[in-house]
Amino acid sequence: MIGIRLQIWLIVFFFLCVAEQSSAEVLDATPNGFTIRHQVTVDADRAVVYGAFVDLIGQWWSSDLTFSGNAANLYLTATVPGCFCEAFGEHSGLVHMMVTFVNPGVMLRLTGGLGPLGLMGVAGNMTLEFDESDSGTVVTMQYAVGGYMDGGLDMVAPTVDGVLGEAMTRLTTYVETGSPTEG
Repeated sequence: MIGIRLQIWLIVFFFLCVAEQSSAEVLDATPNGFTIRHQVTVDADRAVVYGAFVDLIGQWWSSDLTFSGNAANLYLTATVPGCFCEAFGEHSGLVHMMVTFVNPGVMLRLTGGLGPLGLMGVAGNMTLEFDESDSGTVVTMQYAVGGYMDGGLDMVAPTVDGVLGEAMTRLTTYVETGSPTEG
């Protein structure tokens, strides 16, 4: 139990560090909830970007933002109901979010509290849209979270914004260069 608590606090600490490095894209934040929106343009075909998000999430997601410490343990099953999950070993793992809507290559909706939010009394809805443009694929991620957290959810909105901003940057870099940290 102490090991898991330590990991959770390390993840929260990492969230705080990332949040300070990212520009805020918090649309609104109150003690009872917040909405975050990120949009990136990826220089690649929509099917390639969607495929990287769904099929290769363990290759571009940060290992620092996992409970196991290894992003290769992540997988996303893009079916309804599906799972953004993390495997820990034989018959053990964690559900990060549930897949509640899929339009392959166009839209993906995940429901739940991502990361430490899953330990709080919250509900979240993350929608990802993949749109074609003249310069590649525009990926729009919007995450709305509501519920209860001691001290208010508005206090963690910048932190979650930083984490999701980093994820979108890593996805973009991975698709364009083959590595989530180049560039």
